[in-house]
Amino acid sequence: MAFSGFFSALPAIAVLAILIVVHELGHFMAARLQGIYANKFSIGFGPVLWKYQGPETEYALRAFPLGGFVGFPDDDPEANDIDPNDPNLLRNRPILDRAIVISAGVIANLVFAYLVLLLQVGTVGVQQASQPGILINGFFKVAEVTEQAAQYGIQPGEVLFIDKKQNLRQFDVAYNPSTNSAELLVNRTPVQVKVERQDENGKPKLQDVTLSPVLGANGQGPTGIKVTPTPAIKAGLKPGDVVLAMDGHMFTQSVRELQFFQATIRDNADKPVQMQVQRGDEQLNLTVTPAANADGEGTIGVGLSPNGSFERKSIRGFAAFGAAAEEFQNIVVDTIDGFGKLISRFSKVADQVAGPVAIVAVGAKIAQSDAASLFQFAALISINLAIINILPLPALDGGHLAFLLIEGLRGKPLPSRIQDGVMQTGLMLLLGLGIFLIIRDTANLIPQ
Repeated sequence: MAFSGFFSALPAIAVLAILIVVHELGHFMAARLQGIYANKFSIGFGPVLWKYQGPETEYALRAFPLGGFVGFPDDDPEANDIDPNDPNLLRNRPILDRAIVISAGVIANLVFAYLVLLLQVGTVGVQQASQPGILINGFFKVAEVTEQAAQYGIQPGEVLFIDKKQNLRQFDVAYNPSTNSAELLVNRTPVQVKVERQDENGKPKLQDVTLSPVLGANGQGPTGIKVTPTPAIKAGLKPGDVVLAMDGHMFTQSVRELQFFQATIRDNADKPVQMQVQRGDEQLNLTVTPAANADGEGTIGVGLSPNGSFERKSIRGFAAFGAAAEEFQNIVVDTIDGFGKLISRFSKVADQVAGPVAIVAVGAKIAQSDAASLFQFAALISINLAIINILPLPALDGGHLAFLLIEGLRGKPLPSRIQDGVMQTGLMLLLGLGIFLIIRDTANLIPQ
């Protein structure tokens, strides 16, 4: 099992290694193409594990795989037999030349991400749903239980899930506006639901529960389970419904339509949202008013999934360039939005920040379940790496660009001791954060 896990992680490790090489190669080539000296090209930080001395550059692999760097002989040119006033030293170049070298790593990652997406679009294709629309799954919070429901072991406060693989039309919800109550019904017997409960370690786990109510003359049977009347239930949405359109937006087969649905609900707290719904052979127009949660965001209390099964569709010819550009834009927008949420909602999303161990773990799962998705994984990480590096923080490319901006405004650079102090402090903090994330993510992977 351990060897199996290791081998499944190799593709993800390879992706991370390639992305680091691409980033540093961007800096390196930008310097070399301008005739600027670059005497070190290193993958990783810390002690050297392997190195090769070329005619002008030392190439090395180092112990801590938390990034890499391109070294320049600016700090001690005489040790490299270079005149301190040589115009090919990076520090002696105009600000624009230096800015090109510093930003080239970010540009290389962005270009690489687009090329990966272009390759994906033209070969394995982009993942999409087999049918347009958003499927409403069963997701209910138990409010009350009768003696009939109690015999199944279901308790108030538990959450019930109806598996998408089951026939969702086996279930129905009867809402009574006068009492503001809702009861879960079934159209056949027996049926299964999943109940979220805690295992012996206190972690949430889904357990199968079989319900065997007696069906009445109308073909339905009460389960004795009263569920919380959510905005979706009050509006008449039922398990198995397919939302075809929302506020005039027609849903396609794109898996990103889920994000549009969620964003529309989130941004319309206490405002009516119009939905066109397919229920069997019938089409309905429903109005749902999302309720505001504690953060003021809208919720309607349903489970969602793409309609149908997942499939991949490749695109050939010039259309592939446009499709890859659209995928690239979507990832960039999502990444920037994610960083925005990290800043505005830090306490709630900080635990979602992942280090290299967690990233490799995710990549390993992707490689095992759907190797074709490694293209998307590589593009996503490459774009994240680019955006992180362009942030104006010490030890990152954005921090160096910030010093160049200050130099341009002042007409001269900040004293070297200030720049070195800021960068060394930033590097130590970056390494500390990396080590913390590695330890935390490794501990999370160890079975308790």
